[in-house]
Amino acid sequence: MNKVAAECTIGVDLGGTKVLAGVLDADLGIRSRVRHEVAGLSRPDLIDVIVATVEEARRGVADEPVAVGIGVPATFDHSTGRVVRSTHLPLMDLAIEDLLAERLGLPVVADNDATCAAIAEHRAGAAVGVGNAVVMTLGTGIGAGLVMDGEVRRGSHGAAGELGHLPVEPGGLECGLGCPGRGCLETRVSGPALEREAERVAIARPQSELAKAAANGPLRGARVVELAHDGDLAALEALGIVGQWLGTGLVAIANLLDPELVVVGGGLAAAGDLLLEPARSVLRERAMPPAALEMEIIPAKFGADAGLIGASLLARDRAARDGNG
Repeated sequence: MNKVAAECTIGVDLGGTKVLAGVLDADLGIRSRVRHEVAGLSRPDLIDVIVATVEEARRGVADEPVAVGIGVPATFDHSTGRVVRSTHLPLMDLAIEDLLAERLGLPVVADNDATCAAIAEHRAGAAVGVGNAVVMTLGTGIGAGLVMDGEVRRGSHGAAGELGHLPVEPGGLECGLGCPGRGCLETRVSGPALEREAERVAIARPQSELAKAAANGPLRGARVVELAHDGDLAALEALGIVGQWLGTGLVAIANLLDPELVVVGGGLAAAGDLLLEPARSVLRERAMPPAALEMEIIPAKFGADAGLIGASLLARDRAARDGNG
C-alpha cells in the first residue's frame, strides 16, 4: 500500500440544507463525522460553516489528513475550479477549491455531489464492476452521476446528469434559483417535494398519523418516511406518489442511456422499497424494452454517505497527484 492510501483524507458532502464532513481512513472507514445545517445562509456564512465543520472533524482524529474533497450540488468549470451554476446554494462564480485550500491549509478538490456518489459506488459500492450505471442522489434536489463504459462521465461542460431538471410537468412549479424551468423532476421528487405531497395528503386524511404530525408543525421528509415505515397509510400514499414521479425519471434514464443499473442514494433513499417499488412499476409499464425489464434499481451501498466517501476518494487522488504517495 502506498503512503497516500495509508493516510487519512477528508470528505465533505455539501447539500442544500446541510454540510457533512468526515475523516476517512484507507479502508474508507469514517473515523470522525460532523454535520451542521446550512439552509438559508449567505455565501460568507456558508463558507465559514463549511470550514468550521471540516476543522471540527479534523480535530476528531490524531492523524493529519493529506487532502480534502468536497461534493457540491453545482456545475463546475474543472479547468478553473469555479462554480458556474448552483441551484440551491449561493456559490455562483466562486473559486471554491482555492478559497477552501487557503482557509484550511490543505489541498482541496471539488466536484458535483452526485458525481462524488457515483465515484464511491463505482469504485467500492453497489456498482463495482458495472460498465454502465447511473447513481442518483435524492435530497433537497436530484443529482445523477453517470458511469459509461466503465468510466465516470461529466459531459462537455461538467453538467451531465442533471436529471432533476428534466421537465416532466408542463405548467408545474418553478424550479428555483439557477434554473429557468418549470415542472422539473425535482419539484416532484426531492425532500421538499415529499413534504409538499405529505401536507396535501394530510389535509385529505385528517385522522391519519401524518395529519397529526402536520398539526404539530411543518412536516419534514424524514418524519414522513418514518411514518411510512410504521405503516401509516397517508404517509405511504404520499411516498408512493413521489415514487411514481421518480419512475418517470427512470423511464427517461432507461430510454436515453440504457444502463444496467440505477443506484439510488441520498437522504430520501432511506424510504427504501416504499419509494423504489412504485418507481419500478412505472419503469416496467412505460420504458422501452429491454431496459423496462432488465434495468435494475437498487439502494446505494453507502446510503447517504456515498457523496462523503466519493469526495474522500477524490481527495486521495489529489494527494497522489501532488506527490504525497
